[in-house]
Amino acid sequence: MAISNSWYESIMRDYSKRRTDAISKATEAKEKIYEDNPRLSEIDALIASESINAAKEKINGNSDALNELRSKIDVLKKEKEEVVQKAGFSMSDLEPKFECCDCKDTGFIEGRRCHCFRQALLDKVYEQSRLSDVLHRECFDNFNLEYYSKTKVSDDNVSAYDNAANVLSRCVDFCDNFNGKDNILLYGKPGIGKTFLTHCIAGRLLSDLHSVIYLTADELITVFEQETFDKDEIMPYDKELILDVDALIIDDLGTEFVNSFTSSKIFTCINERLLRGKSTVISTNLSLQELLEIYSERTFSRISQFTILKLFGDDIRIMKKALR
Repeated sequence: MAISNSWYESIMRDYSKRRTDAISKATEAKEKIYEDNPRLSEIDALIASESINAAKEKINGNSDALNELRSKIDVLKKEKEEVVQKAGFSMSDLEPKFECCDCKDTGFIEGRRCHCFRQALLDKVYEQSRLSDVLHRECFDNFNLEYYSKTKVSDDNVSAYDNAANVLSRCVDFCDNFNGKDNILLYGKPGIGKTFLTHCIAGRLLSDLHSVIYLTADELITVFEQETFDKDEIMPYDKELILDVDALIIDDLGTEFVNSFTSSKIFTCINERLLRGKSTVISTNLSLQELLEIYSERTFSRISQFTILKLFGDDIRIMKKALR
């Protein structure tokens, strides 16, 4: 999915307004503080004049001019800080309060996108994809255990209901104690709530201000394909962001077209995120044996390090249709 110029322009307008507002508020506050405390203007003037005098002394051969200047400025800055504190403020009140201290609300650091700019792109993608509406509906509070049978049991003599309750609890715990390093594999046949749970996880993490990328396996492969074969295409997600985001959620692993390229990219993605200590959540309709056969032993060995949660039961979509 390419980012249109209008998206960039919209984001940059937001940055411009945010930065302008921060500078304006700081200027107003500073003017009021200086108006009530004239000594602050005198100190600023003294610092400026001392700097000019030191420069002249340096030119005239005074090698100690800079050291003398530092001493004088240190005294003046200390006095300035005391005046500001006595007025009931701090030195930080004289400076703009930017939402992002790293880029100072410009969106870029040394010509590279700031992490906040990347998050702004993610927010725009979620907004445009309407995933935010899905996350509002499909949350942990709306996960209905009544769709799972209390009599249908697994080989371990655990009912579908009790198993789903345990899976739900594990997913909630993953979010509530999110450390950015744990990983989850949700597997089971279609229609039993895996995607619903991945939406729940995404929504909870986003609400806790963690950065999240949610992609189907097919969409993930598309990103890697365009990174490899169409580098001029502007993408909302680049490879580095996918590898470094707090939580990457890959839905429906196994529905993508699998060949040597796609299989290697899946491995690279999972392996690199493990090495970086970044959380990945995967849902799949495939069995563990099918994962091993399709994605090779080395990929399966990485997935086996995840917390593996299996859902089983009747197809919830069919039950909902029957109820309607």
